[in-house]
Amino acid sequence: MNKFLFCGGMGARAPQKALSWFSSFNLSRSVHSIPFATVEVEEISGSQPAEVHNLVQGKWKGSSTWNTILDPLNGEPFIKVAEVDETGVQPFVESLSKCPKHGVHNPFKAPERYLLLGDISVKAAHMLSLPKVSDFFTRLIQRVAPKSYHQAHAEVYVTQKFLENFSGDQVRFLARSFAVPGNYLGQQSHGFRWPYGPVAIITPFNFPLEIPVLQLMGALYMGNKPILKVDSKVSIVMEQMMRLLHYCGLPVDDVDFINSDGKTMNKILLEANPRMTLFTGSSRVAEKLAVDLKGRIRLEDAGFDWKILGPDVQEEDYVAWVCDQDAYACSGQKCSAQSMLFMHENWSKTSLISKLKDLAERRKLEDLTIGPVLTFTTEAMLEHMNKLLQIPGSKLLFGGEPLKNHSIPSIYGALKPTAVYVPLQEIMKENTYELVTREIFGPFQIITDYKTEQLPMVLDALERMHAHLTAAVVSNDPLFLQEVIGQTVNGTTYAGLRARTTGAPQNHWFGPAGDPRGAGIGTPEAIKLVWSCHREIIYDFGPVPRQWEIPPST
Repeated sequence: MNKFLFCGGMGARAPQKALSWFSSFNLSRSVHSIPFATVEVEEISGSQPAEVHNLVQGKWKGSSTWNTILDPLNGEPFIKVAEVDETGVQPFVESLSKCPKHGVHNPFKAPERYLLLGDISVKAAHMLSLPKVSDFFTRLIQRVAPKSYHQAHAEVYVTQKFLENFSGDQVRFLARSFAVPGNYLGQQSHGFRWPYGPVAIITPFNFPLEIPVLQLMGALYMGNKPILKVDSKVSIVMEQMMRLLHYCGLPVDDVDFINSDGKTMNKILLEANPRMTLFTGSSRVAEKLAVDLKGRIRLEDAGFDWKILGPDVQEEDYVAWVCDQDAYACSGQKCSAQSMLFMHENWSKTSLISKLKDLAERRKLEDLTIGPVLTFTTEAMLEHMNKLLQIPGSKLLFGGEPLKNHSIPSIYGALKPTAVYVPLQEIMKENTYELVTREIFGPFQIITDYKTEQLPMVLDALERMHAHLTAAVVSNDPLFLQEVIGQTVNGTTYAGLRARTTGAPQNHWFGPAGDPRGAGIGTPEAIKLVWSCHREIIYDFGPVPRQWEIPPST
């Protein structure tokens, strides 16, 4: 606590206010352990369903339409989400429309808000560091997007560290400008980071806290007014986080929070005309929005992510463990999950595959190291697997069976961690490439092998892929790394013996490359790229030279 007060009470702005905030929190803890929370995680059930509301123009509101969310582990209707339909969009449209293009704040307008948001980040980071609060969000994430406690807690931890990174003066440092001398006395050009004003954020189910918080705070830091939509299956997590942010001092009208289906959200975007929309989700929806919004969009869409094991075999147990984590943690429901593994023939001669099989078989539903797949049914995944097994030379390496002894509802998937081997030559054929590289957002991967002289064929396979999010080149051979990295494009690429495709922390860029619409997350560069644009102000004060005369027309 002392360390936090040292960091959070910096300067003479408002030390007494900060202390009183902590005092009020400590007092309220004795009355209610989590003062902002409106749900008890363990009590959410079919008999005591939780409710999720909308926030618009500073007020929490219900709806005439409630969407019932089924518990992904037992099928009980355990959450009721107040969903806005197309008849109820007007308050959200009006709220966004009230925000001018120059934003809520910018370097010339309300600069004190940079300080306010830095202070809010301090307090929110501290709240997430408290064991009771951290555990609350970890367990809430597990209820709606079942994953192991470790995986869910990592999401909370990354969010906390991100908020610490942008505490205090770090928010105003995002708006740092630069100046260039002019051609004569009195002239200077200044470059500024400028907000878009009204913006929209649409985020998926798989990271209910981390993705929306990091993008939302980035949007706020730069001076924008966001409307936030999170997948309704998991939006309860972000609703509670919004209440935490309000508790930490965020003005209630800074953000609108909406629950709706895609059609309704599309109507809001077309009518409110936000200056920028951040979309994280499927490629199909991303491409539709790019057209509807006339390109005013940033995307972090699907990722068919690959890993190459180079010729230098070492640390077999460690490499196998990382491969298992990359492919099957969170039941493979990460946009960075390992979708295809290319093994050098030297690795094919080891016991790597049998070790992958053993590691996959350790995963069990009881501790959620394997669990429900929320966007693919069991039947759909098995159908895809059977199509792959019709390719000449392909074979099932492990898995390929439904989970047993569970009550996961049939609208979701329940599959054992699965790997299918497909020969490289077959992958490259025109009639099989699209099938093999179809992203299955679940515990499913393709494994193949290659000889040294086939590396150009592997690189050609990577060149033909459409999504370029994460990748891993597992090798400590500098010449091999140089060749692969130099001929690939994935925006977040890990290289070296310990390379992975998943587990991105808050301390480096995460996002795709090769697409001018690509979004980033987590770093100052990502925030400035996604949530601000460049504005140049050229000062030209004079003086006008003595004896100046009007020159001839030109």
